[in-house]
Amino acid sequence: MVSLSPKITKLSWGKIEIDGKQVFKDVKLFPGGCREWNWQETGTEHSPGIQYSDVQELLDNSAETVILSRGVLGRLKVQKEVVEKLESNGFTVHVLKTKEAVKLYNELLKTEKVGALIHTTC
Repeated sequence: MVSLSPKITKLSWGKIEIDGKQVFKDVKLFPGGCREWNWQETGTEHSPGIQYSDVQELLDNSAETVILSRGVLGRLKVQKEVVEKLESNGFTVHVLKTKEAVKLYNELLKTEKVGALIHTTC
């Protein structure tokens, strides 16, 4: 049985609500759960941006489609090598600004094993 990823129920600047109960600043979402995305764990910064180590937890939790949000204004970069490595390993990858990322994520979670990194500012 496929474990669905949790739904994003509300997004505002600096805050994202999951399944109407959990609230985060930035979040990692994956089949079966979610948790705070703490950039300090991997040393992530706006530039050079999202690293493969940020995405690994999504893959470890069975995500087959990965959505990487670049922030509301698109200031968070995504390292080119991350997208290339994911795609070469058979994963579908979408890199979008946050509002578009949230919309696509909520659509895909109904039918796919989707994971996402959502940044709610910048």
